[in-house]
Amino acid sequence: MLTMLGAPDELQDIFLKPHPERGQTFIGGVFMTDIVVRSSLLEPAAQPLIDGLVSEYDGRYGAASRPGGARAEIFRYPVSLFSHPLGDFLLLQRDGETVAGGAFMSHDDETAEMKRIWTHPNLRRQGLARVIVLALEESAAQLGYTRSYLSTGFRQPEAVALYLSLGYRPLFDTSADPSLYRSLPFEKHIGQKGRAGGNNADLPARSLVRRGDCAGHGTENRPGSEDPGPAGEPRRFRRMTARLPACTDDHSPF
Repeated sequence: MLTMLGAPDELQDIFLKPHPERGQTFIGGVFMTDIVVRSSLLEPAAQPLIDGLVSEYDGRYGAASRPGGARAEIFRYPVSLFSHPLGDFLLLQRDGETVAGGAFMSHDDETAEMKRIWTHPNLRRQGLARVIVLALEESAAQLGYTRSYLSTGFRQPEAVALYLSLGYRPLFDTSADPSLYRSLPFEKHIGQKGRAGGNNADLPARSLVRRGDCAGHGTENRPGSEDPGPAGEPRRFRRMTARLPACTDDHSPF
């Protein structure tokens, strides 16, 4: 079931601030109404995002770039990871049609990992991806995350430009040939740290990840990877019991 953000107990702050999520866009002499809704990969409203990601990534990197192509990658994680209390899945709809979207899941107790960020190819350069990323950051902050992590592919310079414009810190050598890297990772302070004016340059340095390497991620916490903590101490988040292999392609650009 789709849930419009801003309903009681549903991220009201997003709509109390002057974000464009609840505004109108003037296109071709017609005012188009944009709203952000909470959804799921299993909802029919998410199908344009799924089909768009498959077309985009299989087209840019080739369907044989990973077993099963982009569609298998989209569904590699349980849908529950992209819902509260671990994550979220948001769609931007314009007059009832899905035109952009994205999600996040838990990377560790402090970090939300942004995934599945997409904008309709005919509606780009309107700031829709920016709206989605900001809404995802807001949602993640309300779940208690203080850091956002994401990655994009080396054949997506427009995504790199977007994340840099949003204040993300690149975790790779921006002066090097992007094709040297398996993917291009970024991080950013969000939530309390972001509002406190935390400098993303102060974030702990992560290892650079070249194509074919697993450096920098084999030792980072994934869902289910934390120790349970002292006896009787409740976890802020309950992770999945199965740990993801340390050397899987977790630097997926989508």
